[in-house]
Amino acid sequence: MASLATAYSGPPKFTLVRAFTEWRVDIPMLVLILLLGAWYLVSAAKVRRAGGEWGSGRTFAFIVLGLGFWAIATMAWPGAYQSVLFYARATQTVLLVLVSPLFLAMGKPLTLLIEAYPRAGDRVKSAVCGRVAKVVTFPAITTLLLVAVPMTMYFTSWYTHVFTSGTVRELTYLILMAPGYVFFWTLLRVDPVPKEYPFGVAMWITAAEVVGDAFFGIAIIADQTILGAAHYHAVGYPYGPSLATSQVLGGGIIWILGDFVGLPFLAVQLIQMMRADKREAEEIDAELDARDAAREAARAAKASDANAAAEAPSGLGPVLAGAGPDAPVPATLGTGESDEADEADRPWWETDSRITDRFKGA
Repeated sequence: MASLATAYSGPPKFTLVRAFTEWRVDIPMLVLILLLGAWYLVSAAKVRRAGGEWGSGRTFAFIVLGLGFWAIATMAWPGAYQSVLFYARATQTVLLVLVSPLFLAMGKPLTLLIEAYPRAGDRVKSAVCGRVAKVVTFPAITTLLLVAVPMTMYFTSWYTHVFTSGTVRELTYLILMAPGYVFFWTLLRVDPVPKEYPFGVAMWITAAEVVGDAFFGIAIIADQTILGAAHYHAVGYPYGPSLATSQVLGGGIIWILGDFVGLPFLAVQLIQMMRADKREAEEIDAELDARDAAREAARAAKASDANAAAEAPSGLGPVLAGAGPDAPVPATLGTGESDEADEADRPWWETDSRITDRFKGA
């Protein structure tokens, strides 16, 4: 063990204290994070100067949580120990694939871009509403990529190439974040999206993602071989658990932490669904009030016309009284008005498409 410790040249033994103090600066990621943070703050200030509103909660979600977890994943202990500890790499994967993209999407960056820069925003809206975007963001595709991309990395040589090439490492960070951001962006619907799927679809897709994370984590735990064994043996980390134990810990982190991330996402979806139901209920109430008012006005108008006809000295009454049984009935007194009255008196839920569409084909 002493000889291994002497040959080892990586970061020091991982401890609870070093989980908070061990940092390694990643220049490309640091520059990108700072640029995105500066753009967001400048754009939010521009919207406010123009008389618009931009909530502090959105800014907190994007800057502190979204970019913050991005920095932690790439430069705090997961980034510092990713090349020597399997479970550090697993923690980094969950942060990049699920945690950071979730909060970045909650920050509504597309809406900010559209409001702060209208010309560029028009082009963004056109691209978002295009056919290509609708195909690429189809829920089945985004969910599949969310699980397939990290699994492909772990079970191919891509996993160890990250340790030997800085370019591959930086690109891998972005590739891991892309499907996660698209997944949360399209299902949260806080920004303009190619297509708004029902909240029920979002719930099913989230359940599929949870199952996919569990499958991914269990596959790592059940694998009898050591992933990246040649690399980890060459590194010779002399502290902590064995390679097999570290791999089991990593699989558990991907499984449990990956599923745990879905809880705030489900909470946001539930809040959105409740708000949507409240808006729909308010719209239905307003429509019913308008229908009732129109119906009362029509009845009042009919009563007024009837009173006027009764008080008239001569009119249609005597003419009809002297007519034969086979005399034609004027169109204004035919069945049309009766049909319209019957239609108006029907319960609203029998004709409202928001209700009837739910039971088509039942």
